[in-house]
Amino acid sequence: MTTTTEAPPETRSFEADVAKLLHLMVHSVYSDKDVFLRELISNAADACEKLRYEALGDPALLGDDGPARITVTLDPDDRRLTIEDNGIGMSEAEMAEALGTIARSGTKAFMDKVAGARDAEGSQLIGQFGVGFYSAFMVADKVDVVSRRAGAESAAIWSSDGLGTYTIRPADLADAPPRGTRVLLHLKEEASSYTQSYTIESRIKAQSGHVPVPIFVKDMPDAEPRQIADGAALWTRPKAEISAEEYQDFYRGVAGQYDAPALTLHYRAEGLHEYNVLAFVPETKPFDLSDPDRAGRMKLYVRRVFITDDAQILPRYLRFVRGLVDSADLPLNVSREMIQESPVLAAIQKGVANRLLSELDKLAANDAAHYLELWDNFGAVLKEGLYEDYARRAQLLGLARFKTTASGGEWRSLGDYAAALKENQTAIYYATGTDLDRLATSPQLEGFRARGIEVLLLADQVDSFWVTSGVDYEGKPFKSVTQGLADLGLIPLPEGETPAAEASDAVNGFIAFVKTALGDAVSDVRASDRLTESAVCLVAPEHGMDRQLEKLLAGAGRIDAKAKPILEINPRHALIARLSEGGDDALREDAAHLLFDEARIADGDLPVDPRAFSARLTRVLDRGLG
Repeated sequence: MTTTTEAPPETRSFEADVAKLLHLMVHSVYSDKDVFLRELISNAADACEKLRYEALGDPALLGDDGPARITVTLDPDDRRLTIEDNGIGMSEAEMAEALGTIARSGTKAFMDKVAGARDAEGSQLIGQFGVGFYSAFMVADKVDVVSRRAGAESAAIWSSDGLGTYTIRPADLADAPPRGTRVLLHLKEEASSYTQSYTIESRIKAQSGHVPVPIFVKDMPDAEPRQIADGAALWTRPKAEISAEEYQDFYRGVAGQYDAPALTLHYRAEGLHEYNVLAFVPETKPFDLSDPDRAGRMKLYVRRVFITDDAQILPRYLRFVRGLVDSADLPLNVSREMIQESPVLAAIQKGVANRLLSELDKLAANDAAHYLELWDNFGAVLKEGLYEDYARRAQLLGLARFKTTASGGEWRSLGDYAAALKENQTAIYYATGTDLDRLATSPQLEGFRARGIEVLLLADQVDSFWVTSGVDYEGKPFKSVTQGLADLGLIPLPEGETPAAEASDAVNGFIAFVKTALGDAVSDVRASDRLTESAVCLVAPEHGMDRQLEKLLAGAGRIDAKAKPILEINPRHALIARLSEGGDDALREDAAHLLFDEARIADGDLPVDPRAFSARLTRVLDRGLG
């Protein structure tokens, strides 16, 4: 092979303050040091793709160097890392141009570009060799770049420690690649882990495992290369060519779980924006489903280059979905924060969320049993969207499933509920709590059950929030059975049953007595039309806060004091009738407090004063036995 006589290196000064520029790169632009590997592999893949296109017009450019590849070589003894490609390569002039882009533009101009990238459509600051390349100095004290342009006889070497100058000179052809570029990083001591096989392989697979060029790793300079990525991204292949086993293997890798996907969504969006989506709904609950940050777990790629796993592709109530989006339109921006503000990403977020909810709609319609398994796992999370996502609320209401007083323990849709509405029923009734069994036996449900009115039993914490956010279904508002007047008089009783008689004067007198005895412990005491079996129950005022929501907010320290409840008394109950006959006022006062505490216990609360409750109960029992 012909070699080039080594010429003395030409030292050039950066026109900009490189130290300041590198400080910006390390501390302001990049959020983690691993990004350098992504950037250098992305540059190498771009070079291979450029050669592929140029070779369409000039096949001789390919020479005898074989198919495109990227080789990463580890040298732990000398603490060096090399990334080499056999792509288009660069001439000496192109190298000076490409690797001087930032410096020649000046630090201020570069900072202006960084600031402007938030609004600059199609900004390509990262992904340009002269920008992303400089991330190498986060981990390297010195960087050497040897490159030969495809079809050229000469090669050049560029070297810099990033402290103000760089050198460039012709390279010895014996040490240069036949074509393409070799980037040699002399690693800093604290970056020596990047010479470890496991570290490099895991980072490449996570960040760049699906670039369109096969990637090989050499564990030592003289070792045989081994392939760790085949250059074929699963999500770019036609669905008809992908087996269920391949989807499952990919899902397990991207989700970090060992179950099977319960739902797989794979499609390519075309039109104003082009992107591929491969998303999975897990079969079981992910361990981080209750993460207080409620962060999504969808990965973002740009042209098969990993960008971030915290781009929040989907709304937080779809955080159980695992997978990725690969965009052809997004820029490889200088920071994840800038990508997050991109209007292109906003369009992708909207499209992916809408498509996923549509797929859930289809599943609910075509395979109800399978959909209910998903709802069992993720229904409580999906219902967060009823509170947070007004634009999709109608669709989410259609997806929602509920246990009700008429469901026999099965799930019911709001469509099922609406089909069973009673004559003159103007609202969808619900009861909130923490336990379905206790909810099903709540005294507040008795009047609704007597009239055959179905009541939603809502036992998830989020239920107390979304039902109070002004939501309605087909024009019917949601109304709590524990709040305000029940308004059951408008709904007819089943055939053959007659309405109960109005409360007698004696009962009304006892109700007034109870109100006086309880004083400011309650806001009112009144006769109830919602009770048919129990003697008493507690409800919230008409325009007050639902009692379960009030408990949640009080427990979280969000409100200082609870509102005083309303005690409703069943005027038709035998005990109330006996107490209304008059008699010992001391006994009736004890009874008034015991009735109030009984209502609290039925609501899952403790008596107001446990010692006083015990003393009153003892007195009443003693009198009854005497």
